[in-house]
Amino acid sequence: MHQTDHAQAMADRFRELVEEAGSHLPENHYDELKLIIEAGLDTALIEVMEKIAGQLNDLAHEITNKAEFFD
Repeated sequence: MHQTDHAQAMADRFRELVEEAGSHLPENHYDELKLIIEAGLDTALIEVMEKIAGQLNDLAHEITNKAEFFD
């Protein structure tokens, strides 16, 4: 599921919980909630990608060093 779809599903579930409690929020609040959730998911994804990129960089250096000693 893409971040946008997941954020929408989370906002929809929140809407259900609010309505089950007998309350109501304006539509624009749900749109804002979706954007906040999507931004959080994007941030988490970027952090994971940065960590993986660092690991790949370390692995590339290790391979380069081992290749130099292999010759």
